Amino acid sequence: MTIAQTARQARRASRQLAACPSERKNAALKAVRDALRTQSQAIIHANRADIEQAEQDNLSKPLLKRLKFDEDKISEACAGLDSLIALEDPVGKTLAATELDESLELYKVTCPIGVIGVIFESRPDALVQISSLCLKSGNAVLLKGGSEAARTNRVLAETITRAAAAAGLPDGWLGLLETRADVAAMLALDDDIDLIIPRGSNEFVRHIMDNTRIPVMGHADGICHVYVDAAADIPMAVKLTVDSKCQYVAVCNAAETLLVHQAVAADFLPKLKTELNAHGVDLRGCDKTRQIIDCAVADEHDWKTEYLDAVLSIRVVDSLEEAIEHINTYGSGHTDAIVTDDRNAAMQFMDQIDSADVFWNASTRFADGYRYGLGAEVGISTGKLHARGPVGMEGLLIYKWRLLGKGHIVADYTGAGDKPFTHNKLNKSYRM
Repeated sequence: MTIAQTARQARRASRQLAACPSERKNAALKAVRDALRTQSQAIIHANRADIEQAEQDNLSKPLLKRLKFDEDKISEACAGLDSLIALEDPVGKTLAATELDESLELYKVTCPIGVIGVIFESRPDALVQISSLCLKSGNAVLLKGGSEAARTNRVLAETITRAAAAAGLPDGWLGLLETRADVAAMLALDDDIDLIIPRGSNEFVRHIMDNTRIPVMGHADGICHVYVDAAADIPMAVKLTVDSKCQYVAVCNAAETLLVHQAVAADFLPKLKTELNAHGVDLRGCDKTRQIIDCAVADEHDWKTEYLDAVLSIRVVDSLEEAIEHINTYGSGHTDAIVTDDRNAAMQFMDQIDSADVFWNASTRFADGYRYGLGAEVGISTGKLHARGPVGMEGLLIYKWRLLGKGHIVADYTGAGDKPFTHNKLNKSYRM
C-alpha cells in the first residue's frame, strides 16, 4: 500500500472514529493495554535487536537511552493507558451555547482534528502514547518513528492495531511509516492529512514547515533553565537542580543551563558541584562560576545547546532581570524554573519568561503530559497557536459550530421589520 493509499484509508477511518462512542474507545484502550502485556516478550525481543543494531551503528548514548523499551517501560505505558481510560471523553463537549432567537440555538462543540501525522524520535514509548491519545480523542494517526527503533515500532503498531480492531475500531485508523521517502510523500498529502506534529530539533521542525502545506505544530529544542535566585533556599535549590538535570538527562525537559544569582553563588555552587559530581555531570561555567568552582569553560555555544546528556552549563548573574534576559535570549520556550522564597520575584519570573512552562520551586522534569494529568502527550509545543506546552488530548481537538433551528431563515432578520437576535447565553449541552 502506498502512503497516499494509507492516508486515504486513515481519512475514511477518521470519520468513523469521530463518531465512535466513549465506551468503544475505552474498550479499545483496555484491549491495547492487555495486548501490550501479553505481547511483552515479543516487544522486548524486537527492542533488544534494535539496541544491538544501534550499538553497532554507534548511536549516541542519549538516543540509546531513549530507545530502550523493557518491562519497566511497558508497565509505564500500561499505567498511562489506565490514566487515559479514566479521563472523560473530550469529544462532543459543549464549549459555549447561545440562543440567537426562540428555538434557534448555536453550540460550539469539541471535535477531532481528523488525520494527524506525527514524526518522532527513537523512543518507542512515544508510539504508544501518541496512538492512544489519538484514539481517545477520535483522530486517525500516521506515525513515523526513528529508523533505529524500526523493529520495536513495527511490533508495537501491529499489537495496537490488532487489539483495537478486535474492540471494534475502524481499519486504517493507525498507519506506520518507516522511511524518509514515506515522510516526504506524507508532506504532500494536504488533502488527507490535517496536522503534522514533528518532534525533533529546530532545524528538523523548520525543514518540515518549509516542505508542506499541511499545518505544523512544532516541538523544537528543550533548552531548559533553572534560575537560583538571591532568596533561594540553598538545600532546596540543590535538590531541584539535581533532579532537573539528572533524573533523566536524555529528555527535552531536563535542565541544560543553570543561572545563579551572585549573592548566593559562593554558598550554592560548591554544594551543587559535590552532588553533580556524584552523578557524573560535566560542568561548564562562565568566568564568575570558574572563580568559585573548578569546571570547564562555557561559551556562547553552550548557552544555545540542548545536550540531552550529563552536561550542565552554569552562569552567574547579577540580578533577576539578567536571568530573565538570558532565558528569553537563549531558551527555546520550553520549560524554565525559578528557585526562590520571594513571591514577588517568582511572579515576575513567571510573568516575563516567554516559555510554555514556567515553574516556581519545582523541577523542570514536571513538564510532561502524564504528570499534568493529560493522560500522556504527543509532544510539547513551543509555539503559541492552538496548543502550548505538553500537548495532550485538548491539543488534538478543534471545534465546530452546531446551529439547531426550526425552519429559521435569514430573510426574517434583515430589511424592513427585521427581527432582533436575542443572543442569550445558555447553560446547556447541544445534546439536551
